[in-house]
Amino acid sequence: MDKKRADTQVCDYKSGTLMPCAPLALAYVPMQQSAKPAYDSEDALKRGTLFPGLDLPFMNMVNTADLSDTPLCEVMTLKFVCHELHLYLDTHPKDKEAFETLKAMLKLAREAERRYVEKYGPLMCSDLEYSEEFNWLCDPWPWLYQK
Repeated sequence: MDKKRADTQVCDYKSGTLMPCAPLALAYVPMQQSAKPAYDSEDALKRGTLFPGLDLPFMNMVNTADLSDTPLCEVMTLKFVCHELHLYLDTHPKDKEAFETLKAMLKLAREAERRYVEKYGPLMCSDLEYSEEFNWLCDPWPWLYQK
């Protein structure tokens, strides 16, 4: 095909606009090979993944925020680990050890949430089910908490 014709060729929806009829790029995300994480719950939350093999920080920058002093930290970290294990099991459904770990983490997360709600108030509207009064807007909010 001559150059003049290539420049005027009609491209379909799968083609890009940078060059005439350039193919669109596909993103690739590596799949973790094992459910055995090396990060503990709090480090996983900071790094954005439970799995070291998926830890590819943008421009080699890592979150250094210390959340350990906040009352919500335990709930956040356990929920994050549950979510990560759930995503892993989406691609590795036969991994019985990971599934048992997920069930244990779900139990821990539920218990941490219950303790938090009892002490500080509801995290979600559904937490009001057993409340004596509507205390959704009561202070202090988790980020206003002082020890």
